Amino acid sequence: MTIEDFSCVDCGVKNCEARNSEYPEFCPTAALTEEEIQKVTDLYCNDEMNQKVSVASAEIENDHYCQYTRVQEIVEFAHKIGAKKIGIATCIGLLEESRIFARILRVNGFEVYGISCKVGSVDKVEIGVPACHTEVSGPVMCNPIMQAMLLNKEQTDLNVVVGLCVGHDSLFYKYAKGLTTTLVTKDRVLGHNPVAALYQARSYYRKLMQPQEKEEGK
Repeated sequence: MTIEDFSCVDCGVKNCEARNSEYPEFCPTAALTEEEIQKVTDLYCNDEMNQKVSVASAEIENDHYCQYTRVQEIVEFAHKIGAKKIGIATCIGLLEESRIFARILRVNGFEVYGISCKVGSVDKVEIGVPACHTEVSGPVMCNPIMQAMLLNKEQTDLNVVVGLCVGHDSLFYKYAKGLTTTLVTKDRVLGHNPVAALYQARSYYRKLMQPQEKEEGK
């Protein structure tokens, strides 16, 4: 790698946060012009929803730092932005967790509409998935595009993703019109705590520091 390849993930200074030092030579912030920064800052100031979301997020972070769980933060955030109807885009394997979350939301005065990932019940082979790749996970495909479309139809004020698979969550975010946040990020191995692999990357999960073998033909 050359210095031109470096980015924020290679920085140990974090001057953009403290502003008490100097920016590294490769720093994206240092490369920005005042006009570029102001143009984006105006998006926070001049767009009502952008400002509402940004202010609500900052207030929650400051007032409940290391006190609120993510469930509590979502409830507080929804109140602060004036959301009335909340959509839940859930993995079918986490329906029980989503039912509990829905009860929490309803107790707090929200209308809730949840859609499972298997909605529409379409076979994977119909969209080109080889049959050999359905033997473990089953023949019925996840349908995040339909999840998004149905929640769009319900005109939800805020959507919450609960455990959609990698890639399926990407499609949901792509097609959802409503503001979306995430409660659960799926990791079947680590009990939906994917950051644990990073914490253990120099010990139990040091194999992650080696290139993964690509499947033949990929």
